[in-house]
Amino acid sequence: MKIIHFSDTHLGFSDLDIINEEGINQREADFYKAFDEIVENIIKLTPDYIIHTGDLFHRSSPSNRAISFALDRFRKLNELDIPIILIAGNHSTPRTKSSLPILSIFDGFENIHCAYKSKYEKFEFDDIIFHALPHLNDENNIENELEKIENGINQNKKNLLMLHCSVGASYLMSEFGEFVFPHEKEFLFNKMDYVALGHWHGFSSVKSYENVYYSGSSERTSFSDKRNNKGFIYLDLSNDDLNIEFKQINIREFLSFEIDAKDIFNQLENINQNNSLENCIVQLTIKNLNAMDSINISNKEIRTYLPSCFYLVIKREFVSQNEATIEDIQAISLKEYFTEYLKQNSLDDEFNRLKLKTDELFDKYEDSIDDTI
Repeated sequence: MKIIHFSDTHLGFSDLDIINEEGINQREADFYKAFDEIVENIIKLTPDYIIHTGDLFHRSSPSNRAISFALDRFRKLNELDIPIILIAGNHSTPRTKSSLPILSIFDGFENIHCAYKSKYEKFEFDDIIFHALPHLNDENNIENELEKIENGINQNKKNLLMLHCSVGASYLMSEFGEFVFPHEKEFLFNKMDYVALGHWHGFSSVKSYENVYYSGSSERTSFSDKRNNKGFIYLDLSNDDLNIEFKQINIREFLSFEIDAKDIFNQLENINQNNSLENCIVQLTIKNLNAMDSINISNKEIRTYLPSCFYLVIKREFVSQNEATIEDIQAISLKEYFTEYLKQNSLDDEFNRLKLKTDELFDKYEDSIDDTI
């Protein structure tokens, strides 16, 4: 029994305000491309079942483009005549009962089975039962739903539990409304042949359990996720021993570099020469900056040293000045720093004239400050 487990595809996600030749946000297109690669693998591998453990869409009310894309791809999967089971995640679940859950768009598909009604649903086949628990807006219901799951186990068949949640603090995403699985209920995991998890964006086995896995997301949403490979799980439940294989897909690279402000341009040249940056999203952290250095180093100039990267994020970390008082900061930041800047970038005669005007303006500024509370 071969099963493909994938999750957190976040269709409709967009970022960086870069539009491609088709008029689509390029990061949104990246997520569609990742999804297409998984679909191609499904068609090639022809598993017995396909499961998706939540956050198919990035929002509970996705764009028309994201909906159209999902319907087209799942129509192709539906034609494979392979059972497909999906659960709703926190991103795909509306926060009010008056809103129709987005996964209802698949209700008319013969081979697609969705759990999106904020309650446990059981999908039973000849050889396996899928115990599907979607995201719950009201966690007060969790005890009843988990009890239903335990009562629904059939020892004569394989049992697979599908959840979208954090299992312990190590898998928190720090998102609004995320669900943390109760520790005291983890005994349920041992009653299952496999526990398929969504929500955490990295492929991972969970704690000491040999049958509990996050498949991870299909694309990266931030630099905090840069170290995680992306893809899906291909699992085999044919025998008593669970066989897990992670299938990696090709996505846009996220790269991070740290350089020192004292030798910034030589280090930028080294980065460009020694790394393949083509089409990568690059995060560059410049350390040990002071205010004057930062003024003189423009993002535009830095970008010319890394011309092939798709997008460049620049972070500036300044030298600590913990000994300064509030009064010192006001004076140094506004007057002395600006005066020093004028001195370094002006001729002597021009500097003397500008300094007089600068002193006059700062005197007026200081006179206007009211320190009373």
